[in-house]
Amino acid sequence: MSQKDIQRMRELEVLLHRYSEAYYQQDAPLIPDSTYDQLFRELAVLEEKYPAEISHHSPAHAVGSSPSKQFKALQHVEPMLSLDNAMNEKEFSDFNARVEKLLISPNIIFACEPKLDGLAVSITYDKGRLVRALTRGDGQKGEDVTQNALAIASIPNELISKQIPDRIEVRGEICMAKSAFEKHNAYARLHEEKLFANPRNAAAGSLRQLDSKVTAKRNLSFFAYAMVLEDSEKNYPTHKDELDFLQSLGVPVVFDRELVKSVAGVMGYYTNLLAKRNALDIEIDGLVVKVNAIADQNICGFSTRAPKWAIAFKFPAVEEVTTIEAIDFQVGRTGAITPVARLKPVQVAGVRVSNATLHNMQELHRKDVRVGDQVSIRRAGDVIPEVVAVLKDERKQDLAIVKAPESCPSCDGPLEQVEGEAVIRCVSGPQCPAQQLEAIKHFVSRNAMDIDGLGEKWVQQLLDLGLIKNSVDIYKLTKDHLIGLEGLGDKSINNLLTAIEHSKATTFAKFLYSLGIREVGRATARQLANHFSDLESLKKATIDELQTVPDVGPIVANHIYNYFLSEPNQQFVEGLIKAGLHWPTIEKEAQDDSLAGNTYVITGSFENLSRDDIKEILQSKGAKVSGSVSKKTTALICGEKAGSKLVKAESLSIPLIYQDQLQLLLQ
Repeated sequence: MSQKDIQRMRELEVLLHRYSEAYYQQDAPLIPDSTYDQLFRELAVLEEKYPAEISHHSPAHAVGSSPSKQFKALQHVEPMLSLDNAMNEKEFSDFNARVEKLLISPNIIFACEPKLDGLAVSITYDKGRLVRALTRGDGQKGEDVTQNALAIASIPNELISKQIPDRIEVRGEICMAKSAFEKHNAYARLHEEKLFANPRNAAAGSLRQLDSKVTAKRNLSFFAYAMVLEDSEKNYPTHKDELDFLQSLGVPVVFDRELVKSVAGVMGYYTNLLAKRNALDIEIDGLVVKVNAIADQNICGFSTRAPKWAIAFKFPAVEEVTTIEAIDFQVGRTGAITPVARLKPVQVAGVRVSNATLHNMQELHRKDVRVGDQVSIRRAGDVIPEVVAVLKDERKQDLAIVKAPESCPSCDGPLEQVEGEAVIRCVSGPQCPAQQLEAIKHFVSRNAMDIDGLGEKWVQQLLDLGLIKNSVDIYKLTKDHLIGLEGLGDKSINNLLTAIEHSKATTFAKFLYSLGIREVGRATARQLANHFSDLESLKKATIDELQTVPDVGPIVANHIYNYFLSEPNQQFVEGLIKAGLHWPTIEKEAQDDSLAGNTYVITGSFENLSRDDIKEILQSKGAKVSGSVSKKTTALICGEKAGSKLVKAESLSIPLIYQDQLQLLLQ
């Protein structure tokens, strides 16, 4: 027996209990889920090796954590267990083999559904009325959060059906949508309130409010994944039948459900769900695979903490722990100085990450990030990786506090910080090499002038050789300028010059967006183009006149006014016009307010049109396009494989517009 292993078991027990308490009771996770899973597995392996040394309070055999003392603890009618995990195809295949052995059958039908990253609850209805809601707690007892559950709009207070059971317990997950999470944190950051680490943390913290009015304001969602009926009630033969029955009662159930056979079937579902993960407004971290037949579930039975007939098949983690090796400062297109963490490389969500944004100095100091720290890094979809939190318990020594630069890291010019803004900026403008590069990159990007083939590498090379100084110079390039540039052959040169020439025919909105005016994104540029008949009218507009444009407030109006007031900017815009940039003179024919006052949400995928295309057309007709479904939504536009937004829209009786009806709306 290795004393070192036994000592490690005791260390892991202490660590896991502490991390579990922070996660379940305090809604303040200290480490990412993936790191917790690694420590949990390490303990499980050691316990299998030394069964005589297993502690009676081992976290490897516990479910969740003890209920918080802030809420009354009540007993679950049936234990509310956890799930074992599979991290890859082999581990799922091992689970499948165990189930096949228990059932003596190779033809098992599995029910697959997304694994929602929220807070598990059980909700009891007595004769159709919600009478009790408990968190999972330690699996035996949970926190009484009934009043808060009653305040959540997506949880029905009464069931509506002719088949309402006398008593039914609905089990599911309370989540906060990504859009609601971002909105909450933006508000909290502005008002210096507590920020949540992630949507799961936000959902748990919102449900555990002592004032149910606060819970009601947090825009939480509920999705059922199981039910418990009393023995006297009708039993349903499969898991699918149970969820279909819950849906008939008006209970929102977990979305994107499928029945599959074999490991290959589960892997196909896994691949499809992983592909749509980032597009969903609800955070998911994998899938749950259950034996569909209830009779087969009963044969498989349970272990001390989890059913043997179900498993959580986890996706690659979007959060991992690594070390900050350095903190550098980058200069953006508008002069904003952004601290960037240089990391010990780590795989996050299947991608090798070595850099992460720290946003600004205010955020860096709020999180107290220092070189040498262990930090959790988050990456979701195409979002730039960011430092989520510092593992301060792992800080073994005093580390130097990071100070803001005293001058621009690119041009050594002066910096300024406007009162009320968190961002520090270089004021050198186009004279700053970094701003020069970023401005041209923005100008040639797909949503601006869309000059295909002119990427950062070529822009930097053209700047270094002195062939261009700003975006106007792009239109002065000839074949003679480009011949001999490393990596550019004759065909590439011709393609690039053709793309430059084609970019001259544009739209007023794209032209305005390409200028890179502070706070003027695509939507604002479109509003400006629709409001002003031509460029001269916009250039002469006063701050008050600019504020009559939808979504243009005093700050944005000042940025636009000051941009056109600047003589260098006037020369730059005039240079672009002289270079041949043009757009239809009757821009107003695209101005159509037929959908004004309507708010749409788009979900799923569409033939021939991207969601950005649909959004742009709707906005050109005066409509608003939102990222989340609410009671104010006019309709949900549904493509193929619509997810949680469709579920929510149906629960709120929001009208649905499918692909075959979409063209009528857009016309």
